Amino acid sequence: MDLRLRGRRLYATVAALAVLTGGGAWAAASSGGEAVHREDRVLAAPEAPGSKKEVRIDTSFFTSGPATHRRPAVLLGHGFGADKDQLRTEAEKLARDGYAVLTWSARGFGRTTGRIGLNDPDHEVADVSRLIDWLAERPEVRLDRAGDPRVGLAGASYGGAISLLAAGHDQRVDAIAPQNTYWNLADALFPNGVFKKLWTGYFFSTGAGASPFGAGSGAGGEAGEPGAADTGNGSGPAGGNTSGDAPENNAPDNGSAEAGGEGNPAAPPAPTTDPSAAARPADCGRFEQALCSMYERVAVAGKPDARARELLADRSPSAVGDRIKVPTLILQGQNDSLFPLDQADAMEHRIRANGAPVSVDWLAGGHDGGDQETDRVRERVTAWFDRYLKGGKGTDTASDTDTGPAFRVSRTGGIDSTDGEAQLRGATGDRYPGLGGTDPRKVALTGREQRFANPPGANPPAISGVPGVGGLAQLSGLGVGLSVDFPGQHARFDSAPLASDIQVTGSPTVRVEVKADSADAVLFAKLYDVAPDGSQVLPSQLVAPVRVTGAKEGRTVELRLPAVDHSFSSGHRMRLVLASTDMAYGSPAEPATYTAALDGEGALTVPTAPDVRTAPAALPGWVWGLPLGAAAVAAALLLTGRRRTSAPPRDPDLAEVPLQITDLSKRYAKSADRYAVRDLSFRVERGQVLGLLGPNGAGKTTTLRMLMGLIRPDAGEIRIFGQAVRPGAPVLSRVGSFVEGAGFLPHLSGRANLDLYWQATGRPREDARVAEALEIAGLGDAIHRAVRTYSQGMRQRLAIAQAMLGLPDLLILDEPTNGLDPPQIREMREVLIRYAAAGRTVIVSSHLLAEVEQSCTHLVVMDRGQLVSAGPVAEITGGGDTLLVGVAGGAVADATVDKVASLEGVGSAVRTDEGLLVRLDGLAAPQLLVELVRLEIPVDRVGPHRRLEDAFLTLIGGATS
Repeated sequence: MDLRLRGRRLYATVAALAVLTGGGAWAAASSGGEAVHREDRVLAAPEAPGSKKEVRIDTSFFTSGPATHRRPAVLLGHGFGADKDQLRTEAEKLARDGYAVLTWSARGFGRTTGRIGLNDPDHEVADVSRLIDWLAERPEVRLDRAGDPRVGLAGASYGGAISLLAAGHDQRVDAIAPQNTYWNLADALFPNGVFKKLWTGYFFSTGAGASPFGAGSGAGGEAGEPGAADTGNGSGPAGGNTSGDAPENNAPDNGSAEAGGEGNPAAPPAPTTDPSAAARPADCGRFEQALCSMYERVAVAGKPDARARELLADRSPSAVGDRIKVPTLILQGQNDSLFPLDQADAMEHRIRANGAPVSVDWLAGGHDGGDQETDRVRERVTAWFDRYLKGGKGTDTASDTDTGPAFRVSRTGGIDSTDGEAQLRGATGDRYPGLGGTDPRKVALTGREQRFANPPGANPPAISGVPGVGGLAQLSGLGVGLSVDFPGQHARFDSAPLASDIQVTGSPTVRVEVKADSADAVLFAKLYDVAPDGSQVLPSQLVAPVRVTGAKEGRTVELRLPAVDHSFSSGHRMRLVLASTDMAYGSPAEPATYTAALDGEGALTVPTAPDVRTAPAALPGWVWGLPLGAAAVAAALLLTGRRRTSAPPRDPDLAEVPLQITDLSKRYAKSADRYAVRDLSFRVERGQVLGLLGPNGAGKTTTLRMLMGLIRPDAGEIRIFGQAVRPGAPVLSRVGSFVEGAGFLPHLSGRANLDLYWQATGRPREDARVAEALEIAGLGDAIHRAVRTYSQGMRQRLAIAQAMLGLPDLLILDEPTNGLDPPQIREMREVLIRYAAAGRTVIVSSHLLAEVEQSCTHLVVMDRGQLVSAGPVAEITGGGDTLLVGVAGGAVADATVDKVASLEGVGSAVRTDEGLLVRLDGLAAPQLLVELVRLEIPVDRVGPHRRLEDAFLTLIGGATS
């Protein structure tokens, strides 16, 4: 039966009667900005079609500005357990934005009488049509035609479902914005034939144990206003907290208790004045009897029956899905084990097929908690209504309002160090990819056939999706989670370590063979992200239940895993787990044994959406404020510094010289005779890799800090390409540096970190030459992975790439091989050699003398702040008194070694794998050669031999570095 037509026939006088019998209380509300007028009324409506009994619907009407100005209207629906008072803040915001806003308490909630029918079309949905009738009579509301106001509906959870149902039952609805709600309630509470016992039990125990009037709920006046509960799990049409469905977050603020309501399930029932209460069964509370009976049957049986599914499906938006043809903004939470993303997916497909505009937004939060993105949601929903309510039909220029992307998903991008909260980034696409994605990939799984048990009484149960753990689920992208699978109660299949990152967006699928020694098998499928250290995280704490009928004969089934948006990093594995129990769901009480095996190719089909691109992470204001403040201080210091000293003019003779240091000195603070650097002079040319060596306290770091303009010398000067170095000197833009480690944001990719760093320099993007720096650093595809997955060697190479951005002519590196293993050190050596080979200059400070000897072309050795030696590596290592004598024909006999050692002027002779190592003590090299020939030793080469370590220790007088 068409409810709209029936409503016109049977309830033609209801609106007028409601106005006559409804109590009209008027108030002005203002919390900043333009005053908002609120009018509270109790409207009367038939208890059921054709009934003479009435229910009283408690409403509030909000407007701002002249009463003669007609504006679009918005109906705001509340969440289960809440009431209209919790929508007041959002209603006032929309009123200031130019809307006439009507809020109401649904049947059984707040001060509205009647029984909860879970949005029964004959009751709650019919009430919405009557509210639209009332709006059509208001002089403040814009009409499309007589009796047809321009109206939109929005709400979260229970209120989101009523907006969808109203759009399907009443053609006067012009736009909707449902949030965190269901499409088919039977599918939501009985997914794949499995009873979602925790959530279902929560709703029914709450509704059955409370009276229709909560203490302190008020009549919508000022006394009741403080009861705006922060439910923490759903935003109203303008982003307010309205769903009221999270069990842990529903306590009203400021002491306004909703006694016995969902917000306070432990409170005793308050006295009631509802005349029908005495006739209700004690265990049914506010619910219709049919719903109580349905719940009792399902809870006792532990699984749904056909009648239960039919009852809930008939009260679901899916029942009128083909009639919802209005612009729809679907906002659905990712941390939502009550109404997962597949509910929004079904919603999108049906409404889009009807030809209506649809946008989909996957929020970070949900019924399990987490960040509800209140402010962002408020702005987006308001923009949606601006476009489709204020605009449209050629009457308003606001029809061009930007409503945002066709698809958006919020991704966790790290932790805010100031408050410990997860940071969010938005990823957007020009089209909704669906749960199958736009570019599915195959990921092979391995694992033998496995047997596991369903224990008696399904105890102990595994833990995955538990109402209220969404705050933790939001951190699953950062490697934090909660899940338990008991031994012997699950099978698992693993992939190999991933060769590259995979951003899963949608529902992975896999085919498995299932057998059981019982008629049915109830399985709980979940996909873990397993790190290289073996730790595992369950994305969004979600699990997919499935009842496999006819399992005794064996069946092959395709499992659709929970829809998530999660990044699996390179080196991680995907793990498919099939568990026999789960705490949030009903499992068979009888013990059973299951067998599971991969079917066919044994591969996961993983949905990806490469066209959905992530925006850079937004930084807190203080991140920008501190640098700006520091820049202001630096500017003041520079200005005062310029007044004290003027920079020396550029030296044209040194224009092509990367670095020249002349008589550089720096005295320790408050010390007249101790120097960090004293009278230091050396020069570095293009193409050189210069090793800066010295023991601890030699002055190396002080020299580098003066070289980079971080501190001022007391005397002498530093010139880079002929320009004197001062703090902030323009020539420093030609210098890249990596000193004492680089700090990276771990949740961002290597490439994103480099981009953010370059943006901070303020230089043009094209000057960064990122591709060339990355090619030299040799990071490969790893540059697109999150830095938190990098090894120490990769972090060092990323730091080198950061220093190389813009390909500076002078590159300064302090201990670049710290923490690297031998293969990584070799790679770093090759990086430096390649960089200098292009005519640039590298200065390296390091304690690894053997590595410096292989990678550097020139050396500067310092000790106690002074220059000890400078020059090519070969000269410094080859200037000693030890010669290496190469002997033809193999090893040297012991007698020959003794003869050489006994020569006058020879300090020692030692046989080595390379020949004979001779230390001279007065004998010259030509004379040694004569003596060797006289002894008939077949010499094939003679040359200096001294390791850098030997030379270094000699130069600094035996001190250690």
